[in-house]
Amino acid sequence: MAMDLVERLLTLVRLDSVTGHERALCDFLVAELSHSGTHGLERVGNAFALFPRERRHERLVALVGHLDTVPPSAYNPPRVAEGRVWGLGASDMKSGLALMWQLLAEPVPDAAYDLAFLFYDGEEGAYAQSGLGPLLEQLDWLAEIDLAFCLEPSDNVLQLGCLGSLQAEVTFAGRPAHSARPWQGDNAIHRAGTLLTRLAALQPEPVSFGELTYREVISATLAHGGTARNVVPDRFTLNLNYRFAPGRSIESAERRVCELVDDAHASLAFVDCCPSGAIPLDNPVLAAFRRVCDTPPAPKQAWTDVARLTAAGIDAVNWGSGENAQAHQPNESTSIALLEAGEQLFRRFLATRSD
Repeated sequence: MAMDLVERLLTLVRLDSVTGHERALCDFLVAELSHSGTHGLERVGNAFALFPRERRHERLVALVGHLDTVPPSAYNPPRVAEGRVWGLGASDMKSGLALMWQLLAEPVPDAAYDLAFLFYDGEEGAYAQSGLGPLLEQLDWLAEIDLAFCLEPSDNVLQLGCLGSLQAEVTFAGRPAHSARPWQGDNAIHRAGTLLTRLAALQPEPVSFGELTYREVISATLAHGGTARNVVPDRFTLNLNYRFAPGRSIESAERRVCELVDDAHASLAFVDCCPSGAIPLDNPVLAAFRRVCDTPPAPKQAWTDVARLTAAGIDAVNWGSGENAQAHQPNESTSIALLEAGEQLFRRFLATRSD
């Protein structure tokens, strides 16, 4: 049955796919897309890729989208109302999946590029759990991609590069005591005071690459310690999240955190490190897309799988029709007008040669 973009998005939103539970959505899309006469399909777990059975053009463009959503935080039934599509994942990023499905079902006649499509699970979880990693490791033909578009919500704004993300646990050790006699112990929470004061005083550090300016930031995002309300705690742990700009390596980011914590008299452990994403300003396919967009690009002040793709040697950018501000919201929705404008823009791009 013929479907338009909104109908495809609503169908996808109706299929639950919270991180760790993507199999049903993966099975559905594999069944829908495996009969394509133009594309073959390769599946790895709950991730899969579609590749052109016959290469007709010099350049290969890939559309990349994750299947999973964050858990629901409010009652938000899938529906169309007030010029919007509502429901969990409507913006982040089933809006992108709907465009991928639409372009496979109704391809651009006489497109200037061959198209590949990557669908994967686990993006909203830990870095090591993403299904994109196994796809990149096992499918050698992905190295032929000239430019990949991560269709994360960006309001149809082209976003280049992305921040790296480092998570570190800082643990302060003390000595327990009854809270009525705190002088008999050593309060581990109080030991963190100097570091917390230092963190509160930190300002975003701008890092510029031509017209793009990223902001490096370090924040305490989690804290836990103590055993009871009347016991001086002997242990207190802070989670620090460092978002660092393109061009800074993970090793350099770790040194920056070490310098910050150096005299805090605490133990430090790095628990999750994601690289930053490169900025492919000299990519000819990107140049063609920028001409179609006719708007200046923006820096990606967040982490996306652009970083994972560029680490694998594949130029990649962020662009998607979902609304960035709607990602992870309890009553998530996205604009139908924005979706339709994005489809039209991308179809114009596919008909525009890079040379």
